[in-house]
Amino acid sequence: MHILPNIGGHDDLVKLNDEERALLCSEIREFLVSSVSRTGGHLASNLGIVELSVAIETVFDTMKDRLVFDVGHQSYVHKILTGRQADFEHLRQFGGISGFPKPNESQSDAFVAGHASSSVSIALGMARARTLQKQDYNVVTVIGDGAATGGMAYEGLNDAAVSKEPMVIILNDNAMSIDPNVGGIARHLSKLRSSDEYLKFKIRYRNFLKKMPGGGAFYRFTSNLKNRIKRVILPSTIFENMGFTYLGPVDGHDLPDLIDLLRAARGLNAPVLVHVLTKKGYGYEFAEKQPSKFHGIGKFDPATGETLGAKSVSFSDVFGQTLTEIAKENDRVCAITAAMPGGTGLLGFRKEFPDRLFDVGIAEEHAVSMAGGLAKQGMVPVVAIYSTFLQRSYDQILQDISMLKLHVVLAVDRAGLVGDDGETHHGVFDVGFLGQVPGMTVLAPCCTEELKEMLRWAVLECSGPVAVRYPRGGDGAVTGSSWDADSGVVSHRQGTDGAIITYGTLINQALEAADILAQQGLSVSVIRLTKLNPISASRLEAALAGQKVILIAEEAIGGLGADLSCMIHQILPDSSAAVIDLGREYVTHGTVAKLYEKHGLDAAGIADRFLEVRKS
Repeated sequence: MHILPNIGGHDDLVKLNDEERALLCSEIREFLVSSVSRTGGHLASNLGIVELSVAIETVFDTMKDRLVFDVGHQSYVHKILTGRQADFEHLRQFGGISGFPKPNESQSDAFVAGHASSSVSIALGMARARTLQKQDYNVVTVIGDGAATGGMAYEGLNDAAVSKEPMVIILNDNAMSIDPNVGGIARHLSKLRSSDEYLKFKIRYRNFLKKMPGGGAFYRFTSNLKNRIKRVILPSTIFENMGFTYLGPVDGHDLPDLIDLLRAARGLNAPVLVHVLTKKGYGYEFAEKQPSKFHGIGKFDPATGETLGAKSVSFSDVFGQTLTEIAKENDRVCAITAAMPGGTGLLGFRKEFPDRLFDVGIAEEHAVSMAGGLAKQGMVPVVAIYSTFLQRSYDQILQDISMLKLHVVLAVDRAGLVGDDGETHHGVFDVGFLGQVPGMTVLAPCCTEELKEMLRWAVLECSGPVAVRYPRGGDGAVTGSSWDADSGVVSHRQGTDGAIITYGTLINQALEAADILAQQGLSVSVIRLTKLNPISASRLEAALAGQKVILIAEEAIGGLGADLSCMIHQILPDSSAAVIDLGREYVTHGTVAKLYEKHGLDAAGIADRFLEVRKS
C-alpha cells in the first residue's frame, strides 16, 4: 500500500492513523533521495524534517494557517505534502518549482524565504495583522538552530514574547546550519537537549489532570507549583525568560509525540516556543554521516551517495588555499566567516590556523563590524561571505569600515548569477552597493589564477577597504591575461567598429560575441575591467578611442552600467553607450547558461544587441 500518491494536503493527512503516517514518512524519504539524486538540491535538511513536516501539516492547514520558514531550503517536504509531488521532476530548473517557498507557486507557501533569521519577525507581523483584522487562523514558524545564531532572530523573539499574540515558533534543533553551529546559543541549546525528562513529566502531568473532574481549574490553581517543579527539573531557558511558553525538547522523529505537542501548543493561545530535536540527513545513511556534503548537493548515485561528474577546483577552493599561503607569510592576517567555513573554502585555513579563523554563526553584520575592530587594532581581517548575504551588512560596511578607511578585505563569494537557488541567492546587487561606498576598491578576477594575484594585492599591498568578488564554480575563463593593479583596464582585442566592455568571467561571452561579429565582417574591441571601483577614466578613454560601446554587466539595473554610461558620456561626448544587464526584475532559478540566454548576456544576445546599437 502506497500512501504518498494520495496525499495532497491537510484534509488527507488527518484521515491517517499512526501506522499510515509512519509509512508515509518512509515513502517521503525514498521520494526525496530518488528525486534529489536526479536534480540536485538540499537533501540532508529535508530528510531531517520529515516527521516534523508531517506533524505540522496534520495539525495545521497551511492553505489557511500561515507557515513561515526560516531560510526555506527545508521546505521540500512541505511542498510534497501540499500537492507538488509531480513538480519535483523539474525542481530548481528553469520554469520548474523553486527550492524555496514561493507564494506564486501555492497558497500554502506563506512567504518567500531564502535568508536566515527573519521568520519570527515575519510571523509576528502576520499574527498582528490577523488580530487587527479580526480574522481566525494560526501562525507558525520553523526556525533552525543555525538561523537562531543570527541577531535578527532575537529581535523578533524579544518582540513576539511580549506581544501576547498567539503563535507557535518551532525551533528545529539539529546542531547544524551548514557546518556545525558555534556560539553561546548553540551551547545553551545543547544543554537543553539533555533535559527531555522534563517534557515527559509535563505531558504525563497534563494528561492526568485532563481525566480528573475539575482538572482545568486544578491545573490553573497549581500553576505556580508546576513552575517550581519545572525549575527543579529543568533550569529556566532563555525563551522562558523572554516570556514564551517553552515546550520541549522533544524527539523530532517521534511523530505521535510531535502531533500531540503541536496540538497542545496550538491550544495555548499564547506565544509558544516548541523545541524539536532532529537529525540532519535522518534515514539515509550517507547523508547522516556527511550532512554538510548533502546540505546542497548536485546529482548523485543514491545507492552509493557518490556525486556524479568530476569536481573541478572552484574559485572558493583557490581563495581558501591562497589565503592560507598568505597567512603563513603574515601573522596579522585572519579570516572571518558567517557559518560557512566549508562553503567559502576556509576549512584548510581553519586546520592550519585555528586561532585565526573566526566563525561567527549566521551573523553577517557582526562579522563585518568585528572585522572593523580587528583592523583598527592592527590585524588584517579577510571576511568571506556570499554576495547575497553580504547585503545584510551594508550599514556596517559604511559605518564600521569605510568611514575610518580601515583595511578590511571582503571576499565576496558567489558573485553574479548562482543558478538553481534563484532570486534569493543571486549575487547581483553587490557591484552597485559596494560602488557607492567611499574609498572602497572592488576587484573582479576572470579566472582562478587572477584571483590569486588580486587576493595577494588586496591583503598585502592595498590600504583601506577592498572587495574581491568571484563567482560560484570553477575557472572557466578563456583568457589568461594578467591584470594591472594601477590600470584596472585590460584590452583583450582591438577593433575599429565598436567596443564591448565587461568584467569577470563574462569575458568569455564577450570574446565569443566578438567572434560572431567577426564572421559578419565587423572588427570589435573587447575590454575587461579588473577594477570595478574606482575606474580609471583616462585608461578607459584610451582603450575606447571614441567607439560606440556595449557594456555587459551581470548585475541588477542601475549599478556599474549606469556609472560607466555617465563616465563614457563625459570623457567621450561623441560616443554612445548601451547597457545589457539583468534588468529591474528579480532573476528566477535555472542554469547560469539559461539565465544568460534569457537576459541577453550570452554571446548571441550580446552580438545581436551590438548590431542594434551600431545601427542606431
